[in-house]
Amino acid sequence: MAQASEHARKRLKSLMKRLGAGDRAAFPEVYEATKVKLFGICLRILRDRSEAEDALQDVYATLLKSADRYDPERASPISWLATLARNRAIDRARKGGVRANAAPIGEADMLPDGVPLADEQLIDGERDARVHGCIETLSENQRRPIRDAFFGGRTYDEIARAENVPPGTMRSRIRRGLMRLRDCMEDGE
Repeated sequence: MAQASEHARKRLKSLMKRLGAGDRAAFPEVYEATKVKLFGICLRILRDRSEAEDALQDVYATLLKSADRYDPERASPISWLATLARNRAIDRARKGGVRANAAPIGEADMLPDGVPLADEQLIDGERDARVHGCIETLSENQRRPIRDAFFGGRTYDEIARAENVPPGTMRSRIRRGLMRLRDCMEDGE
């Protein structure tokens, strides 16, 4: 299972490089590999299915225009795309609030543009590296399901079936793994 996850990461990185080089044929595969996770991010932020779907469409439209900006040396493909999804969803949420309370046109230059600052991007990259480092400290029977659930977009029940264990057992493994992951992340701060 770990080999499958590693293969999926390498495949996505390869697809992102192709897309960045202008190969539009890679897009449908990138979409299929990432749509569940990115939609989940948008939905968690926006809390509205229709808005999340629109934000996800914005994410993929942006990806088609700016895939060449992806740098595999700075972030994993899914981290880069997750950041893009998060930013698009936050932008959409802000726009929803701004419409009702629009600022006068003269104040437009004081409104934030929504693009993360360089230091925020650096912090996100460091946090991403710390998360992956902490995941490596987990036991294999916790690490694999957490990766499948949070990076692979699989449900706990799907993972339980694949691992041939009861769903309750899988939930417990993942919960214990997430608690250890949280402890590791807090130790690193």
